[in-house]
Amino acid sequence: MTNKITALYCRLSQDDMLAGESNSITNQKEILLRYAKENGFLDPQVYVDDGYSGTNFDRPDFQRMKSDIEHDKVSTVIVKDLSRLGREYLQTGYYTEMFFPEHDVRFIAVHDNVDTQRGDNDFAPFKNLINEFYAKDVSRKVRAVFKAKGQSGKPLAARAPYGYKKSETDKNVWEIDEPAAEIVRKIFKLCIGGYGPLQIAKRLNAESIPPPSAHFAEMGTNGNNRVAKRWDQRTVRDVLEKVEYAGHTANFKGTTKSYKCKKRIKFPKEDWLIFENTHEPIVSQHDFDLVQQLRANKRKPQRSNEPNPFSGIVFCADCGAKLYLNRGKGLLSKYESMKCGTYSRNYHECTVHYIRTRILKEIVLGEINKLLTAVNDNEDSFIQNLMDKSSATHLEDVKKAKKLLSKDERRISELDRLFRRLYEDNVLGKIDDERFSQMSADYTKEQRSLRDEAAKLREFIEVKEQKSSDISRFMQIVRRHEIVSDLTPKVMHEFVEKIIVHEADKSSGHREQEVEICFRFNVFVVTATVDSRDYYKKAA
Repeated sequence: MTNKITALYCRLSQDDMLAGESNSITNQKEILLRYAKENGFLDPQVYVDDGYSGTNFDRPDFQRMKSDIEHDKVSTVIVKDLSRLGREYLQTGYYTEMFFPEHDVRFIAVHDNVDTQRGDNDFAPFKNLINEFYAKDVSRKVRAVFKAKGQSGKPLAARAPYGYKKSETDKNVWEIDEPAAEIVRKIFKLCIGGYGPLQIAKRLNAESIPPPSAHFAEMGTNGNNRVAKRWDQRTVRDVLEKVEYAGHTANFKGTTKSYKCKKRIKFPKEDWLIFENTHEPIVSQHDFDLVQQLRANKRKPQRSNEPNPFSGIVFCADCGAKLYLNRGKGLLSKYESMKCGTYSRNYHECTVHYIRTRILKEIVLGEINKLLTAVNDNEDSFIQNLMDKSSATHLEDVKKAKKLLSKDERRISELDRLFRRLYEDNVLGKIDDERFSQMSADYTKEQRSLRDEAAKLREFIEVKEQKSSDISRFMQIVRRHEIVSDLTPKVMHEFVEKIIVHEADKSSGHREQEVEICFRFNVFVVTATVDSRDYYKKAA
């Protein structure tokens, strides 16, 4: 016994700090050391967990103390009160009722008059339960505060994203951290240039650029997180997907399961609460949207260092699969082509849909420059033509959808009135319970069906009416260019939504192949014909 130590355990959480000096680590040490000295406990050793919640027992010094107990080095554990050991009822009870007795360790909570050697622990379970209620109550209040803060548009993140730093005058304001922001811009630029996350990570590592965690560690804001030595594709992917870089604040991205379980639950993006233009952007909204489009069409990494501008946006007209790049070698030179992914996996399921990338580049580049020429010659006429095509195609559909929606909404309101009248008739005895149940079930089924149909109609109308806005956004892109000389990945994804390649037709004795080019936001579609005699010609 004399060779064993007396463990004096101190713990302080962020919430305990708000209670004042009484729970400070310094105060706990003084109380425990004085108690040990006055009561003759030998060789006192202090274990301290500063900034750790009582609902989580995965604390560094608590685990160190537990290891010392398991190695038979500790005779007594002394804490200021039971809440210092923990605020989780079952776990705290396990240590006081089972773990300490099994290892012949005496446990003392000074202010709660708990001493397992004297049997003064009958009320300990009740104390532990009260401590857990306290933790639960604090958690509920903290969540309420965070909810109010998040709904006001203030950022909830404990740390500003890589590329930003918190203002020294207002912690709710993010300022650009220029050295890191320059790396963020570089990542977006490389992605627009056709590089994937893995290729970008390799390039950043080759240039010896420190990853975000290393940057945060250097700034003193990394907390207890692991410091990575290299960039990986997941880190690059996270950078590319952060709406914060476009100047927006996104709150309620996730939560923990409970105040006991700290496992993180991520919410889908449609459930986020996004506040636009809350801080200075690092990248433009145009570049951010362009990257999201690229990320939506994820591609396999290319073996060649030269990015393929068609990656992820060329599709088979028959099976809908993507066309993938193939490199071959002819008699005189090397060549690149694209063919259907389904055909590559199983040639019985589709046809090859083969097309040379050189010819595809010529088609797309030609159509983009024709578009730019038309805009430069008469922009107003070009826009009006787009609007006329849009109106001719969609106006009648929208008119019909609005008429149906109005009819459905009137019937839904009518059913509400019928429900009330039916209920009154049942109460007054005009109809019996069986008839009431049958009729209310029929009305409920009809109303549910109408509400589903109304929701689909609203979505349809919204999509169609978005067309004029899409044309405006497309024209902003077009105005940035006068003529395009090289079809880079950036140019491709600025102008083109997707390309659909049809199977070649050889029935006329020479090879003809249709290619559909769907421009951004689907403002219009151009169909071109590849002809083996003159490469391509615009279809009538």
